[in-house]
Amino acid sequence: MRKYIFTLSCLLVFAFGSVLAQETETETKKVDKPVRSPFESGYLIDNQTTVIQPVNTLEFAIQHKFGTVENGHSDLWGLFASGANIRLGLNYVVANNVQIGLGVTKDKMTTDFNAKWTILEQTRNNTVPLALAVYGNIAIDGRDKDQFHDDFKSSNRLSSFAQVIVGRKFSDELSLQTGLSFSHYNLINEGMYHDKVGVHFNGRYKVSPQGSIIFNLDMPLDLGYLDTEADNYENPEPNFSFGYEISTSTHAFQIYMGNSSGLIQQDIMVNNHSKIDMDNFMIGFTITRLWNF
Repeated sequence: MRKYIFTLSCLLVFAFGSVLAQETETETKKVDKPVRSPFESGYLIDNQTTVIQPVNTLEFAIQHKFGTVENGHSDLWGLFASGANIRLGLNYVVANNVQIGLGVTKDKMTTDFNAKWTILEQTRNNTVPLALAVYGNIAIDGRDKDQFHDDFKSSNRLSSFAQVIVGRKFSDELSLQTGLSFSHYNLINEGMYHDKVGVHFNGRYKVSPQGSIIFNLDMPLDLGYLDTEADNYENPEPNFSFGYEISTSTHAFQIYMGNSSGLIQQDIMVNNHSKIDMDNFMIGFTITRLWNF
């Protein structure tokens, strides 16, 4: 009798284990992983993407814009022109899909502190069909106070930018993003806006395993009610850029042309008065390098 009870017990344990293993395997199969590389970098020309690198990744970024191409070969299409702008940035991923960073820009000796959080990642089986991220920065104008007016206050140096980004990888080749942003300057020149709402469109199309065609469009919206004193102000011009990206596992290199000299987003959205005209375009590049710890 004991022999039969022992045999029956073994069969029950084996059957229960098999069912549990099948359930675990089924649950494992149901896990819908994020899509691979919707973009190659957290930067896309002048804008951020929804991409954040793995935890404990340090990213170094060099962003550079030369002068306008209007003088042709006399200054090598802006490469030797005055008015070039450069930004050096460091970003660090402190937690899953959470990144903090800082940067220094030549124009107005601006220091910016920024953060990005990818709230949702698009998944391979479309359980989550879109990626959603939020990005923001606070920037400090580092020029000597003599560059400001007589009633200077420390708060006059501050500006800020906040953006919601929605993106989707439509295929192995095509990824697109759109976004809505709000920019603010505590101090502006006469005839300019303190606040500006804008929309953004950008994307990439891969033409080879390491190469992509990229574009970016920033559109400041003319919403005069944000600043009641700005009825006669000239709305900032849209910023349009296009270029080519080459990427590896640890590097991304983007070379492009665009009509804004700004390198922080609020500068582009508030201070760009260069129309989309070939003479106003300038050559620029962005280089990123990753280290994993």
